[in-house]
Amino acid sequence: MRTAHSRRSLISVAQHFLPPFSFFNPPKTAKEPLSHASLRILVYAMAGDRENFSSNVATDEDDVKFGFQRPEMYKSNLAGTIDAYDRHVFLCYKGHESWPSRVEDSETDMLPKLLSGALKARKNDISVKTRLTICEGLDGTELSDGDVLIFPEMIKYRGLNDSDVDTFVEDVLVNGKPWASGVKEVLAGSHIFVCAHNNRDRRCGVCGPALIEKFKEEIELRGLKDQVLVSACSHVGGHKYAGNLIIFNADPEGKIAGHWYGYVTPNDVPEFLDQHIGKGEIIERLWRGQMGVYIEKAEKEDKLKLPNGIDLKESKNPRESSSQEKKENVTSCCQGANGFSCCRDGNLEEENTKVDGKKGPGRLSIWMGKWEQSDILAAVAVVGAVTTVAVAYSFYRRSG
Repeated sequence: MRTAHSRRSLISVAQHFLPPFSFFNPPKTAKEPLSHASLRILVYAMAGDRENFSSNVATDEDDVKFGFQRPEMYKSNLAGTIDAYDRHVFLCYKGHESWPSRVEDSETDMLPKLLSGALKARKNDISVKTRLTICEGLDGTELSDGDVLIFPEMIKYRGLNDSDVDTFVEDVLVNGKPWASGVKEVLAGSHIFVCAHNNRDRRCGVCGPALIEKFKEEIELRGLKDQVLVSACSHVGGHKYAGNLIIFNADPEGKIAGHWYGYVTPNDVPEFLDQHIGKGEIIERLWRGQMGVYIEKAEKEDKLKLPNGIDLKESKNPRESSSQEKKENVTSCCQGANGFSCCRDGNLEEENTKVDGKKGPGRLSIWMGKWEQSDILAAVAVVGAVTTVAVAYSFYRRSG
């Protein structure tokens, strides 16, 4: 009885006092304490709870490969990693667990397929560069299947059906008029879309739901349920930057901006609510870009700084910089008439200018370096022959 009671007590401790942060991290030194996750797994093992022990270890492995502790986190510069566009359309459709990998092209999900096809077909007729993404539309929630959200216009149309797609695109997206078959509603507050498209990429499937859960928890704590809406969305590009999210809200000037962020973790969620949404300040270290802003990546990198003040360009991998410099010095060629090539080796030209001391080989060395091996051997033979004749003639003069 005492053993069973102890086992239940251990499990209770693990469930209530050790949050399910994943990954078993053994301490590197004797003085370093075990993490919550490590303690949780150890407690389950000590209590003999195989089911919870196995599930926590499985979750642990997922997080190492696909979650917030994967090796690729924070390895890339984020600024400028989105394609420029001016309008974002979200189609609410089912739950993120049910979306196939290519939900916009799925034969079993006709509404996303039809809307995506109509946008592609009328691409040249739509004056504003428009992007389509699927978001969750769960009945009984604020968003239902068939609802369409449009940013930066901040409008919503309810209940789009398969048969209405062409007229919707014609009225709203091509002609810029209200949809004749629907009622336009004005959106308010801030809207956060988190990529949780598991069937497209496992990284988004692991990171997305955890971020959504944390956002909802923090929104509840701050009393922002009527001001901030968070929803799962389909692939937005840049799986390797997961967790990925987009925030649409009014900037300090009152304009609606769509800001993209990457490498977001649950620990960053309070900062997004307090700083980005609360104060209208961009979180630069995680910022990928903005809807409607056409700025070259290099210009963005010049402006953005890491938290420690290091310029993002200077923080690139030295190997990448070295590789880039080498690429800039590669041979360039132009093809002349009759197959004649005027290739120039930039590296060789640079060496030709360095002929003094240790800076580079002398002119004679470079000149000889251009000869073929057969030419060199022939030249040596000629020099040898001339030398032999000269020596023989010298002996002849002395004997005479």
